[in-house]
Amino acid sequence: MRVHFIAIGGSAMHNLAIALHDKGFTVSGSDDVLFEPSVSRLAKRGLLPIEQGWFPAKITKEIDAIILGMHARADNPELLKAQELGLKIYSYPEYIYEQSKDKIRVVIGGSHGKTTITSMILHVLKTAGKNFDYMVGAQLEGFDTMVKLTHDAPVIVIEGDEYLSSPIDRRPKFFLYKANLAVLSGIAWDHINVFPTFGIYTDQFAGFLKTMETGGKVIYSEQDQVLAEVVNASDAPVAKIPYNLPQFKITDGITSLIHNQKTYPLQVFGEHNLLNTEAARLICLELGIEEDQFYEAITAFKGAARRLELLGKGDGINVYKDFAHSPSKLKATIHAVKAQFPDRKLLALIELHTFSSLNKDFLGEYAHTMDEADEAIVFIDEHTFQQKKMEPYPAEVVKDAFSREDITVFNHAEELLKHVEAVEIQNKNLLFMSSGNFGGVDLNKLTEKLLHKFTHTQIIN
Repeated sequence: MRVHFIAIGGSAMHNLAIALHDKGFTVSGSDDVLFEPSVSRLAKRGLLPIEQGWFPAKITKEIDAIILGMHARADNPELLKAQELGLKIYSYPEYIYEQSKDKIRVVIGGSHGKTTITSMILHVLKTAGKNFDYMVGAQLEGFDTMVKLTHDAPVIVIEGDEYLSSPIDRRPKFFLYKANLAVLSGIAWDHINVFPTFGIYTDQFAGFLKTMETGGKVIYSEQDQVLAEVVNASDAPVAKIPYNLPQFKITDGITSLIHNQKTYPLQVFGEHNLLNTEAARLICLELGIEEDQFYEAITAFKGAARRLELLGKGDGINVYKDFAHSPSKLKATIHAVKAQFPDRKLLALIELHTFSSLNKDFLGEYAHTMDEADEAIVFIDEHTFQQKKMEPYPAEVVKDAFSREDITVFNHAEELLKHVEAVEIQNKNLLFMSSGNFGGVDLNKLTEKLLHKFTHTQIIN
């Protein structure tokens, strides 16, 4: 097979390109912007485009399939050439389905927790020596790439989100996988630029259930009232299996699961991660993993990249970064750190970076999400407004939206950095949350500088 990627540099796209290359396909691609780590990973396999840009001459009748990424536009010159030639054009989720039609497809969906649940399942399956394919949205320890596709694996585990599949396919990605087994972790309004009302957003999850294979099973969080209503109202011909918090305890900053009167200490924490663990356990049972085998394996799970990732620690001080950016994720992550370390103060910093989070009509969804933090900071890089062609608004709008007058708002990375470097961090945890990069602030260097104020510190990265 000869395949060509339009927008090969994307996170999912370059990993799929590598997976197909490793499977023996002839792979080519183009992109107008390429960043690390995709540059190094593509170059290592000889897949890095010689020049950045779009080159219609690359598109010929000899190509068996075009795989179109979301970064490309509907008027992309390579896409127009492919359409003119009548080539078969796939979005990447559509092509993953094409490569896994004969496998058991496990799809992990929901507004939050998808990456972590998927990562937990992959960790346990790998520990158990199972043969499986996968697609996950973060780089995992012990896994070379974020996508694996083989000829012989009987199962594929897919992180499936509700965002659009491609510029010319407006269906949510998780519709295209036709799941045999699924997890839905929760529903919390996101992607306001695509789903302008909560009702429209919720409809996508009801629609997902209808795309599942007849006789499939959906495992869903019973704690999420909206999700439970959607699942219970569905007439999709699938079995519905609810899950809730497992039995656990927190001792000296360590969360442990309790099963059959035995204690299993975890390296992750927070009620949201306990729920994620329970979802992963139920899927693993469906895939033939014994319960004791699961509990033993999950104790070694360190978490996915940027999901409550520990940057450094010292005496009475931990510094974390997390991918949290939506209101539900922000609130859950803050609660997790406070519950794990109730005797420490918490400085929580959130960067509003996505279109939804910056939208003034959506901003009110953040009300009271940072109430548990002892000190709260909101960062909005002034350049982000310019890049997204949005009208900036003053700090008072942010304070009103979060319903917290003592929130500090920064628009310049230099001012944020100066403020944080001056913070008295003894007996205090710091939590950086963003899907962006805080205006280019190097969080590892910042962590090292903060911790070097004290003795007995341990730098993680």
